[in-house]
Amino acid sequence: MDLSIIIPLYNEADSLPELLQWINRVVEKEKLSYEIILVDDGSQDKSWAVIRDLSSRYTHLRGVRFQQNYGKAAALQCGFSLARGEVVITMDADMQDSPDEIPGLLKMIRTEGFDLISGWKKKRRDPVSKRWPSKFFNFVARLNSGIKIHDFNCGLKAYRNEVVKSIEVFGDMHRYTPILAKRSGFGRIGEKIVAHQERKYGKTKYGIGRLFTGALDLLTVSFITRFAKKPMHLFGSLGMLMMLFGAIVTAWLIGIKIHDITHHIVPREITAQPLFYLALMAVIIGFQLFLTGFLAELVSRTAPDRNKYLIAEEI
Repeated sequence: MDLSIIIPLYNEADSLPELLQWINRVVEKEKLSYEIILVDDGSQDKSWAVIRDLSSRYTHLRGVRFQQNYGKAAALQCGFSLARGEVVITMDADMQDSPDEIPGLLKMIRTEGFDLISGWKKKRRDPVSKRWPSKFFNFVARLNSGIKIHDFNCGLKAYRNEVVKSIEVFGDMHRYTPILAKRSGFGRIGEKIVAHQERKYGKTKYGIGRLFTGALDLLTVSFITRFAKKPMHLFGSLGMLMMLFGAIVTAWLIGIKIHDITHHIVPREITAQPLFYLALMAVIIGFQLFLTGFLAELVSRTAPDRNKYLIAEEI
């Protein structure tokens, strides 16, 4: 199979018929074998009824309905596990991602040797309150990851199938799949300028809260991609540095007291000096960090799968 198109959705009943018709028109023109995987993330509207109706008209359609709303990352992970196409394309269901971009994305993966292509909505049709925070987080993500793309959060992306089978997307990590792919050894990552359509149906599912969750997600993905398999390297190193600092300060205080005694100077009590308590606190914190690293190592070797979701129905 040439192509798998994964579309996570939540309360998008109005847009689905038009979106699938558009996708079908574009892909049929390219004469590709394909499948469309719709993952209903616990919608409260008639989205699943619409999917059931569409499945009778589109034989290449696969549908999955979650028992409840688990988030976009879980929906993508579910779609990734089902995808059979040589190239996997993800897009949003709100029709702000144009299916006309599919042939170009497919070509870049197949003929230009990329592992992953991320869409870049260079001309965005969003208010300033969404554009500028997005620019900031994308800038920080570029610095942190070394991946030179402009729009990590764009839902329109293309992957080699082996990429989506090699990464695990959970929590809100759907924003940072390029980082996850790079850490899994797929470093040929590019981008393509794509059209950004105005929302035609419904309303946005993201508010001001995603500014804070985006920052926390970036910290999380940075940690898990570097230290998930070796947490002792982080916590153990910090703990040893803190204990070393405490030991040096303590040795300094003892050295000063010995100096004062040998030179017949009345010495200050070590416990009467603020530095003593700073050194003591550093040793205690250092020991706690070292112990945290040791426990994290044990947990990382026995942790169950974190990406759980309950499927209520499947077509």
